Amino acid sequence: MTTLVAMGAQWGDEGKGKLVDWLAPQAQLVVRFHGGNNAGHTLVVDGEKTVLHVVPAGVLNPGTINLIGPGVVVDPGALLGELATLEERGVLKDPSRVRVSGRAHVILEWHLALDKAREEAAKGRAIGTTGRGIGPAYEDKVTRRGIRIADLLDPKRLRDAIDRLAEQKNFELVEFYKWQPVDKDALYRNAVEWGKQLEPYIDHTTRTLDRALRDGKNVLFEGAQGTFLDIDHGTYPYVTSSNCVAGAVCAGAGVGPTKVDRVLGITKAYTTRVGGGPFPTEETGAVGEALRKAGSEFGATTGRPRRCGWLDAVMLREAAIVNGFSSLAVNKLDVLPEIGELKIATAYRVNGKLTEDFPMTLDEIEVAEPVYETLPGWTEDVRGCRNFEDLPRNARAYVERIEALVGVPVEIVSVGPGRDETISRTEPFRPR
Repeated sequence: MTTLVAMGAQWGDEGKGKLVDWLAPQAQLVVRFHGGNNAGHTLVVDGEKTVLHVVPAGVLNPGTINLIGPGVVVDPGALLGELATLEERGVLKDPSRVRVSGRAHVILEWHLALDKAREEAAKGRAIGTTGRGIGPAYEDKVTRRGIRIADLLDPKRLRDAIDRLAEQKNFELVEFYKWQPVDKDALYRNAVEWGKQLEPYIDHTTRTLDRALRDGKNVLFEGAQGTFLDIDHGTYPYVTSSNCVAGAVCAGAGVGPTKVDRVLGITKAYTTRVGGGPFPTEETGAVGEALRKAGSEFGATTGRPRRCGWLDAVMLREAAIVNGFSSLAVNKLDVLPEIGELKIATAYRVNGKLTEDFPMTLDEIEVAEPVYETLPGWTEDVRGCRNFEDLPRNARAYVERIEALVGVPVEIVSVGPGRDETISRTEPFRPR
């Protein structure tokens, strides 16, 4: 048995879905443990693209069970839509391959409305959320008034909960934000129907996970978002509403820390960000546009163009500390031949002082000036490479420099979006 956490090392969008899909054949369980359908994973298998938002990215592998843990917030309509699409394509023939925790909290219509209303009211101070209701749903969870997946199976309990919440939610929407109220009766009818449709998928996922570990199966924990969107360790307040570092696996999946063997940090070969917030290595000119174009950098969930910039080793070192990375995966190495000479930020200058550590406060990050190291690029196409030694010399040197700057070995290199366009330098599921 080996447990492996696949964790984003930047601001999300690092290509975690592609790597989870690639790793999944070696795992019997893939577990999503936090976040909601604000995260989008794009997978390309045999030229066919699949975008997933709630269902774990292991679902395209027929031998894998996929768990949605209690730490996730679930939009039932979005989940059912994904399941229907997967069933229509013949990917999901057995409902037992996707299990959702009855303890997971539910995203309802008023959560989406409040998310959008708050962003609109914030104007220039907006966080840049996806408007999917994630933050308001976690807010209800933390204030102990949320509705959970299991509640959808109990119409009386559900009716009481919706009636109890509707007055407060509609008051905020109408009186404060001047939005339309949510029809609580229509919401109740939808929620009852969701419960009926989701019942075959609902499970005590923590028990399912425990049995798999006792049976010696490999388990892959799938992170959403990225380290610097973590509510505690990210660039607050420009973050998501959950803990998305490796330590969140324990609470969000329901597994003890002694059961986690390895943590794989996933980074692009450059840096991207969606939404507001500081971005020290951002390139707003020709280089940023070249990275966006070559990397097709548009959000899988929103379609928004991603902000692009050079790789930031200061960030990656901080991510390695917070997550305890045992190895790194570098995605999108195939984008860089379009760029020419390359840069990596090795330190920052903050208010005139040089530092190799990621700053603690938003004010410091906003004024941080990156100190760059320049490396030669390459022009050769790397998409046909399947061994590290096949890569151009300058590409190998770039990867090796990342290893040296971060202090963590790069064990996986992605050279294209396809499942087979992956270089593995060692066995990912080897024991600790």
